[in-house]
Amino acid sequence: MKEINALTFEELLGITGFQALTIVLATVAMYAFLLVLLRVLGQRVSARLSTYDMAAIIIIGAIAGRATLGHTPTLAGGIVALLTLFSMRAVLGLLRLNPRGNSIINNPPIVVMAGTTIFPDALREAHVSENELWMALRQAGVRNDDEIAAVVLEPNGKFSVLRRGVPIDPRILAHTRGQDRIPRAFLGDKRFGDLS
Repeated sequence: MKEINALTFEELLGITGFQALTIVLATVAMYAFLLVLLRVLGQRVSARLSTYDMAAIIIIGAIAGRATLGHTPTLAGGIVALLTLFSMRAVLGLLRLNPRGNSIINNPPIVVMAGTTIFPDALREAHVSENELWMALRQAGVRNDDEIAAVVLEPNGKFSVLRRGVPIDPRILAHTRGQDRIPRAFLGDKRFGDLS
């Protein structure tokens, strides 16, 4: 039996250096493709998981796993793929700390309703139906649309319901697409003493 320090890379891992590089490149490509796909489909896709969505996720995972690990998966190949995924996750986490990097990775929050006015163009852009909006309002305990100052679809696919009564600090709406659609009457500014 050979000494450990005398073993080659292939003997240690069960894969060649070229195979490891192929796994890294395939993992990066699949991860990037899925990120782009989720970005294009809109933030609501990641928030609503029906039975069909769960089935699709399982299939996507199987396809991505096969594509990254190649024809004959090995333990070493799996470890290389996982290390690559976690490394990419760490890099994207750092990138998200920068506002410009965050805007590249995540969809911005979108105002989909202001007061009693629903914005169909914003719903279409976010791939959200009006029925999903009404469901979110019910889940937030809204009984009448007169209670609403604004509804924002967040980057994580969840709805934030801002109610009337207390003026909204404009800083809360920073980087929110469509914030100019919210009537000035619902907004306040601490600098002028408009907020409670």
